[in-house]
Amino acid sequence: MNFPSNRVINLSAAVGCALLIVVAIVYFQNHLGLEPCYLCITQRVFVIGVGIIFLLAGLHNPSPSGQKVYSGLALLTAVSGGYFSSKQLWLQGLPEEQVPACGPPADYLFDAFPASEAIAMLLRGDGSCAVVQWQLFGLSMPAWVLICFSGLALIAIFQLLRK
Repeated sequence: MNFPSNRVINLSAAVGCALLIVVAIVYFQNHLGLEPCYLCITQRVFVIGVGIIFLLAGLHNPSPSGQKVYSGLALLTAVSGGYFSSKQLWLQGLPEEQVPACGPPADYLFDAFPASEAIAMLLRGDGSCAVVQWQLFGLSMPAWVLICFSGLALIAIFQLLRK
């Protein structure tokens, strides 16, 4: 069976990541008016990170050993993003009395705190991350993002193990 070249797969994954971000910003944020919580912002950063890695791999079209490096980085980034999707799903599953308090908006965090503290607060999440704002087929947004990260991780694994 002939699979597409590494370059085609890498560029296709990069385009997929770009589409995820466009849908998140244009449709969910601007059209539906859903404001992203801390963990949503963090997940977007990881989608962008995976996309950049796949884009660089596609543009560079490295040797097989270089492709393994790019694939390993993409896999690590996708798994890390999946962790934050899982964390948000965990927060959404908590009983109401165990949900942490909501924090200030992200832009305020970066104005009021040093960047390292603001980033640490974003990575922890807060009560707004436990709110289910949207569902499709019974799955909330972080569940769909986790599915996307899983798909990106599978692409990275395929590229990593490919001869």
